[in-house]
Amino acid sequence: MTRMYFTEEHQLFRESLQDFLQKEVVPHLEEWEANGKIERFIWEKFGEMGYFGLATPEKYDGLGLDLFYTVIFLEELQKINSGGFAAAMWAHVYLAMTHLNKNASEEQKNNYLIPSVHGQKIGCLGVSEPFGGSDVAGMRTTAERKGDVYILNGSKTFITNGVYGDYIILAAKTDAGAGNKGISLFIVDRDSKGITANKLNKLGWRASDTAELAFDDVEVPVANRMGDEGKGFAFIMEAFALERLVMGINAHARAEYALAYALQYMSERETFGKTIDQYQALRHRLVDMHADMELCKHYNYGVAHQMEKGEYVVREATISKLKSTKMADEVIYNCLQFLGGYGYIEDYPMARMFRDSRLGPIGGGTSEILKEIIAKIIIDKKEYRPVN
Repeated sequence: MTRMYFTEEHQLFRESLQDFLQKEVVPHLEEWEANGKIERFIWEKFGEMGYFGLATPEKYDGLGLDLFYTVIFLEELQKINSGGFAAAMWAHVYLAMTHLNKNASEEQKNNYLIPSVHGQKIGCLGVSEPFGGSDVAGMRTTAERKGDVYILNGSKTFITNGVYGDYIILAAKTDAGAGNKGISLFIVDRDSKGITANKLNKLGWRASDTAELAFDDVEVPVANRMGDEGKGFAFIMEAFALERLVMGINAHARAEYALAYALQYMSERETFGKTIDQYQALRHRLVDMHADMELCKHYNYGVAHQMEKGEYVVREATISKLKSTKMADEVIYNCLQFLGGYGYIEDYPMARMFRDSRLGPIGGGTSEILKEIIAKIIIDKKEYRPVN
């Protein structure tokens, strides 16, 4: 069935990426997990290989490739077992750079998108706030225009790449009385005066830096506003579809990796004179999980295909994240159980995978929020439409 989506060129790209990750990334992962900081050199190596420009037009030094190259990129990042490293990479490309690709002016693309493609600038997305979480319309960060600049005040939290990144795609209220129609997007240089960052200590994703950011009278040039005032909420909602599909793909890929690792372990581990993959209770549980993973994977491929054709897949992408992240948590929980005591030991990969996977049903909109979005679509007949 995968032949419907992947060509021989896709497969060659996958093999090349696997080789790159094993040679250039895997030898450093333990250090980055321990330090909570990814060294700068690897960003530029990713840029040199074109991995940050898969979806960016050639005009801006990208490769302009179809969405299934992105699917491969996401899947293979999950299979080196560092959710934090993977998150840092895809947050840069599919959170920050997505807005640059779609919504930035020519000047902004020259100043931020092209250096991002080359790994010379690292981006992050600043939407969530300490008091808001998934309630984007309720944000409190403000941007008040004064002449040729906006003055930013407020805070953001759970910002991947927020400590060591170079710029923030920031959402702020430019009209406090206009509800979601009063939100605008800005490109904010991370080293601007008045920005402070607190690095958060997380359960998982430990290789990536996650920040709580504070903005105290930060000056941002009007030229760094993305689009017209008041367009920010629509831009954010449109980008959520890709973010949720990204997280759905991440989930099926890490579940697939967990199952492969557990099956290999079970084929070698013996009790009472036979390997544990011969016990019916374990065999049948593994088969159920494999089937659930396959269902999610092929659903996600179908949504990616729809998105590649230009369809607006808010409902489908929301379902992707909701079901795939739940599935991955259940699969990895059970795979850890298959390893017995060794599953609880940090020297084995399942412990980190268990911690990293837990963010799936939380980040990018909690499962509870996603269910309400889907309910509004299928019960209340609410329509979500792309930005004109």
